[in-house]
Amino acid sequence: MSQMRANRVAEEIKKVIGDIITRKLKDPRIGFVTITDVEVTGDLQQAKIFLTVLGNQNEDQETLAGLEKAKGFIRSEIGKHIRLRKTPEILFEIDKSIETGNRIERLIHDLNQSED
Repeated sequence: MSQMRANRVAEEIKKVIGDIITRKLKDPRIGFVTITDVEVTGDLQQAKIFLTVLGNQNEDQETLAGLEKAKGFIRSEIGKHIRLRKTPEILFEIDKSIETGNRIERLIHDLNQSED
């Protein structure tokens, strides 16, 4: 399987999941979610969905619980929208890269302030 195809499938899954979460899921545990990235294995058997949630760590966990409960529905919706021989298993993970970037930026800012 070519890496380009896996990347195209990942981008399509990202679009579809974003649409599903905003329009079709009605679980109150699922907060304001942004899909930041999707990584698909080369054989298209698994897709790791990275997301950020507006709110605190408790809201992150609540959202993950809601998405885990809706995983079957989300997977079936992906199967309807994307023509693949087998719909990939999906794994949800909170994306910490934005939080890490903000922390690094704060540290640099504090360093610059201490030099003045």
